[in-house]
Amino acid sequence: MRLETIKANGLAHNSYFLWDNGEAVVIDPRRDCSTYIARAARRCVRIKYILETHCNEDYVIGSLDLQKKTNAEIAHSRATDFGYGEHALVEDDACYIGDLKIQALHTPGHTNDSMSYVVYERLHENVPLMVFTGDTLFAGDVGRTDLLGDGAKRTQSARLYHSIFEKLLSLGDHVVIYPAHGAGSVCGHDMGVRDWSTIGYEREMNPLLQLDETHFTRYLTTQALPLPPYFQRARKLNTQGPPPVSRERHALETDEFDKLVNRGDASVIDTREPGAFAGSHIPGSLSIWLDGMSFFPGWVLADGEAIALVNERPTDARVACTYLSRLGFDNVAGYLCRGIKDWRDRGRPFEHLKTCSVPQLKKAVDAGTVNVLDVRQDTEWKRGHIKGAKNIFVGYLKEQFADVPLDKPLAVHCSWGGRASLAASIIINLGYSSVYNVLGAIRAWNSSGYPLESS
Repeated sequence: MRLETIKANGLAHNSYFLWDNGEAVVIDPRRDCSTYIARAARRCVRIKYILETHCNEDYVIGSLDLQKKTNAEIAHSRATDFGYGEHALVEDDACYIGDLKIQALHTPGHTNDSMSYVVYERLHENVPLMVFTGDTLFAGDVGRTDLLGDGAKRTQSARLYHSIFEKLLSLGDHVVIYPAHGAGSVCGHDMGVRDWSTIGYEREMNPLLQLDETHFTRYLTTQALPLPPYFQRARKLNTQGPPPVSRERHALETDEFDKLVNRGDASVIDTREPGAFAGSHIPGSLSIWLDGMSFFPGWVLADGEAIALVNERPTDARVACTYLSRLGFDNVAGYLCRGIKDWRDRGRPFEHLKTCSVPQLKKAVDAGTVNVLDVRQDTEWKRGHIKGAKNIFVGYLKEQFADVPLDKPLAVHCSWGGRASLAASIIINLGYSSVYNVLGAIRAWNSSGYPLESS
C-alpha cells in the first residue's frame, strides 16, 4: 500500500492518490487532473475508483475529466442528486483496490452529503488503518457549518458533533486522519499546519474536541467566516458535472489586446507583483498577484465573465488559467503575450498606483493626515491592527464601499501588499484616486517596532 498527497496551493486543498497491488483510487481530485495520470503511469497502476467526500463548494472537482482519461468509476453520497457518477453511496458501502477495503462512513454536518472513507486491509477488516475525512475533521479544527444558511447552523453543528464524536472518534486512536484541507482554507476556522493527524492526537489536542455538545454547537454557530460568492457556482457545477477543462490560452499581440479592452469584452487582471503593478498598469485592470489567482478571482469576478490577463512572463498564463479553472472560471479571452513593456512602448495608455512605506504611513497616522483601511480578514485584524484603522475584508470591499472613509487620502494595507493592491485597484475603478498601497504592510510595521492594537 502506498499513499501520496497532492496539494493545490492557495485553496489549501489536499487530494489523495492511494494504490495497492496494481490498483488505485483518487480522493477528491482537483480539476487539472494530469498529475494523477502521471502518478499512475509511474507506478504502473490502474485508477479504478474516484471518490468524492462531498459536493465541494470551494473548488471545481476534477472527477469527470479524470474519468474520461482513465475509465475509473466515480462514487459519492446518495444524499445529493448528482448528475454524474456510477455509485451513489450510503453508509457501509465499500469498494476494493488491491488488498484494501474502502468503506463509506456518512459524516454530515459540514454538508449533509459528507462522506468519510475508512481504509482497511482485507485480511483485517475489523481494524481500520486510516480515514479520509473530507471537510468534517481537520488537523486542529473541524469543518464550517454555515453553508446551508444561518438558519441551519445550529442543526448542522449538532450533526457535525455527532459525526465526529460518535463515528470518527470511535474508529480508534491509532487511525490516521487525512483531511481535504490544510492551513489557509476557508472551509474551517483555524486549521493546524499539519497535513495529517491521528484520531488519538485530535482527541487530546484539538480544542474543539474538548467541548461538550452545547459549547461545540455554540462555538460553531457564532463563527462568522468569509463566504466567497463563487461557492454557489462551484457547488452547482459539482452537482451537475463540470464541463471539460479548456486547454486553450490565446496569446494576444498588443493591438489585439487593446481592441479587446477598448470594446469592453473582457476584464483585465494583472498578475504581476504589487510593486510592478504600481509602476504601470493598464487603466481599469485589477491587481491579483499570481499566487493570489488561486483564490481571489472568486471574490471579484462575475459568473461567465471574460478575462484578459497581463503577466510578468508568458509562462505565467498557464498557471493563472489553471488557478482560474479550479474556481470554475474558464472564459479566458487571452493574455498580453509581449507584456506591459510592449504596451508602453507602443504608446498605449497606462496608469500608476501610489505607494507608501511604513515609516511614511506612521508619520501620516501620527499627524492625522490619512485614513487607514485594513483589508485583512477579521481574525487577522483581531490579532493586531494599526490604531484608528478601518477594517473591511477585500472580498467585501465592493458591497461595503460606502463605509470606506474618503475625507482624506486613503492608505490601504494587508499583511504584505498583495490584497491591498487588489483593494486599491477596486477603489480606483470605483472612482476614488487618492489611494495608496502600503508596501510591506503589517510585516514591515512589526519589523519597525511600531505598536499594534488587538481586540
